[in-house]
Amino acid sequence: MLSFDADELSDRRLLDAHVAGDRHAFAVLFRRHYDHLWQLALRTSYTPEDAADSLQDALLSAHRNAANFRGEAEVRSWLHRIVVNACLDRIRRNKSRPSVSLSEESVAEPAVERDDIANREVTLVVDAALFSLPADQRAALVAIDMEGYTVAEAARLLGVAEGTIKSRCARGRKRLQQELGFLRSPGNRM
Repeated sequence: MLSFDADELSDRRLLDAHVAGDRHAFAVLFRRHYDHLWQLALRTSYTPEDAADSLQDALLSAHRNAANFRGEAEVRSWLHRIVVNACLDRIRRNKSRPSVSLSEESVAEPAVERDDIANREVTLVVDAALFSLPADQRAALVAIDMEGYTVAEAARLLGVAEGTIKSRCARGRKRLQQELGFLRSPGNRM
């Protein structure tokens, strides 16, 4: 058990404490990064249910395999990679049996103002286009364009070469541009 405030420890020290047997260290680490990891899982998965399942799988994997952490990256990056891999694994497993979210949380509330409705419509269209991309292209785009990682960081997170990240992003952006080109047409209010 830690003899001082766990909230003040670095991620690496918390992970080391967990490996050494501290029962609370991983929970502190989990709470510290939960919001980021949840958003990442949502952006990488097709449904909120898949995101939740993938995040749970990833955190169980991280909990069990913490002793294998080599320290070559930040703990947050290590967790990021585990979550992305869990999401991609679930996508591959679900490929033969696609699912649709029935959660009421996925249904947008009606907006009061017309601009809010238009913004939500655009968001839905862009999200649908993003999720039409192959999982590897989507993961690369999310890491670079939404999470703000550099190409080198994204390559390490996803376990591929930097050139692979660049080509996946280029192919994904080109496909998104083709699918979303109508958003820029002069007569379209979206």
